[in-house]
Amino acid sequence: MATTSKKKAAKAKSGGVHFEEKLNEVSVVKVLEEEDGNFLVKVGFLKILHKYEITFVLPTLKTLGNDIYAMSIPNLNLKVTDITPVSEGHSIRCEYIAYKEGVQREEMIMSSKTDDNLCMKVIVKARVLDKHHGTPMLLEGVRCIGSERDFNSEHSVEHESD
Repeated sequence: MATTSKKKAAKAKSGGVHFEEKLNEVSVVKVLEEEDGNFLVKVGFLKILHKYEITFVLPTLKTLGNDIYAMSIPNLNLKVTDITPVSEGHSIRCEYIAYKEGVQREEMIMSSKTDDNLCMKVIVKARVLDKHHGTPMLLEGVRCIGSERDFNSEHSVEHESD
């Protein structure tokens, strides 16, 4: 009988570890390759009128090569601030302003430095909560760097100088 209870205890322990691994998988920014070869980056829940720094790794892009950059497209809410080569591909850092509640999709275009015709779309998807839904637990790779107070004070300073 003692052997049976040890096996049950071992199974319970391994189940706990497996569950913790699942929790850790859920708590990071997810980068998924879509059927069309573009990428979807899921950054989880954010709060409206807050500014975030989002960091994720794009896997090595054989079609684009090792030297990539973010093409300049007019997007007030999403801006790439840094691209760094890492062993798994490229670490992308960007700033995102959660300006509107609901599921938001913002896109950036990554291109090859050696051939501008080679490019791919990266879509950043977030669920933006309104002011009354509390503060979301941010995924690993997402950091709040400003709030609506910061935006309001910047906005009022701009008007004072007019």
